[in-house]
Amino acid sequence: MSKSVLLLDGGMGQELIRRSAAPANHHWSLQVMLDEPHLVVDIHREFCEAGADIACLNTYAITRARLARGQNLPTLETLLRNAYELAKQGAADSGKSSTALIAALPPLVASYRPDTQLPMPQMVEEYQELIDLQKSHVNGFLAETIPSIAEATAVLTAADQAGVRIMLAFTVSDEDGSRLRSGETLSAALAAIDPFNPLAILINCSKPEAVSQAMPVLAESRFVYGAFANGFTAIDALEPGGVVDVLHAREDLSPTHYAAFAAEWLDAGATVIGGCCEVGPEHIQALNALLQDRGHKKLTWAELAA
Repeated sequence: MSKSVLLLDGGMGQELIRRSAAPANHHWSLQVMLDEPHLVVDIHREFCEAGADIACLNTYAITRARLARGQNLPTLETLLRNAYELAKQGAADSGKSSTALIAALPPLVASYRPDTQLPMPQMVEEYQELIDLQKSHVNGFLAETIPSIAEATAVLTAADQAGVRIMLAFTVSDEDGSRLRSGETLSAALAAIDPFNPLAILINCSKPEAVSQAMPVLAESRFVYGAFANGFTAIDALEPGGVVDVLHAREDLSPTHYAAFAAEWLDAGATVIGGCCEVGPEHIQALNALLQDRGHKKLTWAELAA
């Protein structure tokens, strides 16, 4: 059955590691943005050319806690603006003027590790700062790789206080897609955020198999939903403040194979799909072809937000 689907882009960080000759470090994604900005522009352009209808800004590593681990970096405000300008240039170079520029709102301290999260008032304050600094020029926000109910509540509260609606993406256990990385059930998370009004609830940065397990749970909610999985073999080796070059890419997740998983998500009712770490422009091109083959209309961010 034909429906409207928003096609997201893929993973920026792993593409930067693949393309840059500079060694990875704690702030590699930011350092590459400063030293080799053309790489960020090129990746945005290629994702747009592949069919993505959004460009997710390279803002995942730009939080107070993450920047405090580095030295001689520009200010948070300067980095956020740089990320916006590079995404804007990449979208323009693709010729897709309708591309929505979406700021990523990451876990504030570390990926996959809810044990590192900040006190609730501080999380709300820092998320609201990130939103307030960007809401005048970006088209929207995607809170991604959110591992716990507390961090989801914090970012949704901050969005409410800032007067914006965001998409929220939970990361789930690779062994049990019905549970968050925190161990809390996805069902409990959906119940906890029911008072809020996000644009969509997604599952991201988890194995495609775990994402497929989560889809029936999302289908029972009132939310628009979807997914963008990663291509890692596992994430256990990544410690807080660590570098993702310690993680390994799967060798069995070709663009065709990834599109087959996305087809499962569409069949389960998803209306937002895309890719996360280790999902490149070729994978997004395969998703775009999947939507065309099925006769699905492309949904724009503006239509979702209307």
